[in-house]
Amino acid sequence: MSNDAIAILDFGSQYTQLIARRVREARVYCELFPWDAPPKEVLGLQPRGFILSGGPASVYDPGAPRLPAYVLEQGAPVLGICYGMQLLAQHLGGRVAPASKREYGPAEVEFIGPDNPLFANLQSPNLQVWMSHGDRTEALPPGFEALARSDNSPLAAMGDPSRKLYGLQFHPEVAHTTRGREILRRFAVEVCGCAPDWTPAAFIEQAITEIRSRVRSDQVVCGLSGGVDSAVTAALAHRAVGDQLTCIFVNQGLLRRGEPEQVMRTFRGRGIRLVGVDATEEFLAALSGVTDPERKRRIIGERFIRVFEREAARLEDARYLAQGTLYPDVIESRGPEQRAAARIKTHHNVGGLPEDMSFELVEPLRYLFKDEVRAVGEALGLPQEIVWRQPFPGPGLAVRIVGEVTWERLETLREADAIFLEELWKAGLLRQATQQSFAVLLPVQSVGVMGDERTYQNVVALRAVTTEDFMTADWARLDHELLAHVSNRIVNEVSGVNRVVYDVTPKPPATIEWE
Repeated sequence: MSNDAIAILDFGSQYTQLIARRVREARVYCELFPWDAPPKEVLGLQPRGFILSGGPASVYDPGAPRLPAYVLEQGAPVLGICYGMQLLAQHLGGRVAPASKREYGPAEVEFIGPDNPLFANLQSPNLQVWMSHGDRTEALPPGFEALARSDNSPLAAMGDPSRKLYGLQFHPEVAHTTRGREILRRFAVEVCGCAPDWTPAAFIEQAITEIRSRVRSDQVVCGLSGGVDSAVTAALAHRAVGDQLTCIFVNQGLLRRGEPEQVMRTFRGRGIRLVGVDATEEFLAALSGVTDPERKRRIIGERFIRVFEREAARLEDARYLAQGTLYPDVIESRGPEQRAAARIKTHHNVGGLPEDMSFELVEPLRYLFKDEVRAVGEALGLPQEIVWRQPFPGPGLAVRIVGEVTWERLETLREADAIFLEELWKAGLLRQATQQSFAVLLPVQSVGVMGDERTYQNVVALRAVTTEDFMTADWARLDHELLAHVSNRIVNEVSGVNRVVYDVTPKPPATIEWE
């Protein structure tokens, strides 16, 4: 994807995707590979450097992931993080052993040793970092020098500048490490010599060229959902092949208020051929009486595919399917046999396709993260309401209604959710990529008093979280007056609701969604 790139080898850390995001934020292209990926696959990227991620194993255990021989054979710079540092140390003749005291959470490291490009101009000799390890490097390999130390890790960073080999015991990729982004940028740009030219404009130009080269004169179909991923995919494909593209929008009745109309208006306004299908009754009939969340997801996913296939079959000579698969989907679809990090998501784009699908896939976003997709959407001129639309589950409001999905309950939730989002938008909070907010309709009713009369009506829960990566999240400390105003509006304007509660549970232990 770029002439200057970094290859990241994943040894199973829960933070590995964050490494890739931080490198991309430095405008340097990178890709993430399982540590045991075929050498030809990794070297096909022609990387100018390698980053070795952390991981849960101990390097001295039998069967622990090893450092592939080709990494050092290339003579390119290498940065090992946590397990990656220990792996580099052991492989080159150092010694790794269990630490007398495990180190998890915040710590302070002190820079020592010679000047080096990773820590140059960081001003303070001390740095607040995030540690997560039970082992540590006890003896450096030949040629290496200590670059930092902490109370529990005398060798918290090491380097061999002549060979451009470095190791960090701490995690520079997480937000808790001060100046961690700068350290990763310095490795990619100054140590590896990568040009910081990974920009939305450069991506758009390259994606259009690749789509045209792949599709040529054939017809393309794209499924629009109303979310930013499919919207950017459609806009890119249309810019590349014009009238060869036909978009299909399936309204399953599970979207937020006004979204079906907005999707139709936006894309037809851009001159895109768009077929709209209202399948609300079909989906609600299939969901009748269903309360199990996983069953809801399966029913909606299968029904969507069938409706989409039915409409696509009416198009003559459509050979390609443009789909908004993102890089996290690609990584997670590799499965546990290729990736050591645990998977929580059970439904994403890559896993939802039928085996007998007759289309060839075009996935222009498959190497992008969500924030990069938004940047591309802005560069393509898509409306802010679509570019900054918050993440929305594939099954839609069906998994924000705890219990059975009916038209009445959908309408109740739609109205409450719209009020919440409207007030957050007015407060400028929906323009923050680090926040996700929505309403949930609970399967309980509570006693209330409205105008001198006793009521027994629905409960709505409000959920707002802040997150860097959606792998962990904390509840948003919204202004109390804002919450009071939202609650007052919902109770007064949404029929059948007499109580509003606010969810203050972080992830973990909870998930962001309720189902």
